[in-house]
Amino acid sequence: MLGVVALVGVLGYNYVQERRARRHAERSFASRHADVLLEKSDVHGDVRREPTLRPEPQPGATPHPQADYIIEVSLPLREGWSAVEHRFGRRALLTDTSAALQMVTRDGVVSEAELLEFRSEVETLASKGGAAVRAPEMRPALEAAQELDRACADADIQIALHVIGGSGDVPQSPAFQVIQRQDGVTLLLDVARTPEPSRNYEAMVRAARHLGGKIIDDNGSPLDERTLAAIGAQIDAVRQELVGRGIEPGGPLALRLFS
Repeated sequence: MLGVVALVGVLGYNYVQERRARRHAERSFASRHADVLLEKSDVHGDVRREPTLRPEPQPGATPHPQADYIIEVSLPLREGWSAVEHRFGRRALLTDTSAALQMVTRDGVVSEAELLEFRSEVETLASKGGAAVRAPEMRPALEAAQELDRACADADIQIALHVIGGSGDVPQSPAFQVIQRQDGVTLLLDVARTPEPSRNYEAMVRAARHLGGKIIDDNGSPLDERTLAAIGAQIDAVRQELVGRGIEPGGPLALRLFS
């Protein structure tokens, strides 16, 4: 990953360091996350924060063994489930055969105390309804979630191309965002949440060139063809890493993990 280290120096190294220091200060234990190649600037927000249970899963989400702590139940737990959702948000998922809690998002990993509380509440509901439950051991589940979170942090890359002084039409694409700024526009690509990120990055670069202005990074440094190509190579490496873990960028699991 030497290419990642080199590119950090060109694109947002100071912000990465600031973010890592802030993350370390916010948590009462050592950071579990490795440095990230590229991120949005502070203007755009969206960084991994102190773990909470607030973000909602994608509509129609179903429990996945990589993302969720899944408790098998012999009977549906309909009555009383609304209280669980109220406490844990819609990261708590219910099917006819399972009750699950999403353990990993951009907010980090669910805490041991919260996971224990979730398991206890599900077991209480099951007992009241006469259902049997089978819950996995918590410690291995948490360790697996922490390891996945580290991998997701490494892959949590958002590419920002700032185009200054362009005169072309502002491009529109479902793959990347277009954000107006006083002196031009910012084109933003969320790698893990984008299908075929390498192809869509190339489309974003073409769109930036089409605007006819100067393409710069978050620090105001010009991005030449060599640097743009190097970024593209790293995006492909990130995709391969995610796919190797069974996480297709832009797919249902990626959209949940990077929510």
